[in-house]
Amino acid sequence: MSARGPEKRLLTPEEALGRVLDGVVALPAEPVALDAVAARILAAPAVARFTLPRWDNSAMDGFAVRATDVASASETRPVILPVSGEVAAGHAAAQPMVPGTALRITTGAMLPTGADTVVPVEDTDALPSDAALPSRVAIRRAAVHGAWVRRTGEDVTAGMEILPAGRLVGPAALALLAAAGVDSVLAHRRPRLAVIATGDELATVGGPLGPAQIYDSNTVALVAQARACGAEARGLGIAPDDLAKMRALLVEAAADADVVVVSGGVSVGAHDVVKSAFAALGRIDFWRVAMQPGRPMAYGRIEREGRPLVALFGLPGNPVSAFVTFELFVRPLVRRLAGHPDGPARPTVWARLLEPVSKDPARRAYLRVVVMPDGRRRNAFVARLAGGQGSHVLSALAAANGLAIVPEGLPGLPAGAEVEVLQLDEEGA
Repeated sequence: MSARGPEKRLLTPEEALGRVLDGVVALPAEPVALDAVAARILAAPAVARFTLPRWDNSAMDGFAVRATDVASASETRPVILPVSGEVAAGHAAAQPMVPGTALRITTGAMLPTGADTVVPVEDTDALPSDAALPSRVAIRRAAVHGAWVRRTGEDVTAGMEILPAGRLVGPAALALLAAAGVDSVLAHRRPRLAVIATGDELATVGGPLGPAQIYDSNTVALVAQARACGAEARGLGIAPDDLAKMRALLVEAAADADVVVVSGGVSVGAHDVVKSAFAALGRIDFWRVAMQPGRPMAYGRIEREGRPLVALFGLPGNPVSAFVTFELFVRPLVRRLAGHPDGPARPTVWARLLEPVSKDPARRAYLRVVVMPDGRRRNAFVARLAGGQGSHVLSALAAANGLAIVPEGLPGLPAGAEVEVLQLDEEGA
């Protein structure tokens, strides 16, 4: 297929993202074992196999009793009960509890038949650390019926939907699945993403550097960004400024990946070959966005026989531009493929600028800033520039925890102005 004609104007970020997400749906579901489902999105509800708690059990170390037997207990007039035995977590009582007696019990142990209440050890004269079973116990506080007892099924019942489709499985959800006996769920497949760096000026980190070369930082960062938003990501190495070699790497990447990200080679220089390679294999939907950093960004798709389209991103070669355009365009696509519900890929806050900022009036700017609580106002924030705003300044990107969004049509904002800030993870991750 061929590329579309030149854009009559630069797309807004919203228009560009709309084209990226157009027609994209979540990847198919697959059965996933419990130990592999962390950070995946459920494609179907998870249903409990077991009731939780499975039986009445003690919420405290103490003594199982009948509430009627200790109804008159007080600090000055304790109720003395013989101790008929004990039951520990993981074991059932050897026999039902006899009325008018107590049974020592540990937290989580099954409540014995005949008991309806637990008296914490702190409300008795027993010593918590005493291994020897006492022959009797003084109960120093009356207990209401059912006190310190976890009732059968008060949390979950067998056959109950415990997690809905579309839920991100985090540590707490994993604990619930495990406790309810769910050892496999249906989850959306993780998107597969391949990263290719371009440019004769690049060398692999740790290898020798030529006199006019720099290390490839984009692959490292882009793979990390992809994994952080739920993709399986791998770097395919560095492509030289050669159309045939770039096409060969794209073919290799598209054979397995759902998303291919190329950094560099998307401008208008004589050696910028990425757009030509995209057009030779598929189509280009757009290649310029009215934003800074990141205006020269190509997006296209490759069709595969009987398989979903492969999304192609040609990101700028400058590392800050590559990072920002990934956040704004690649991350939302990866999240949709992974099954995340639609919505902002990152939260935003409003912050008061501590210094004036300037930009190109024709483009929307995403400035690297440090956001912190405003000491003068509750539940408010302030922001300062994290450092130099050039698209090559990695130190400012690493220091930033947000991207301040300054709209198009403005040459900048004065100190004290309120600005919307896209929040990043710590250290720009």
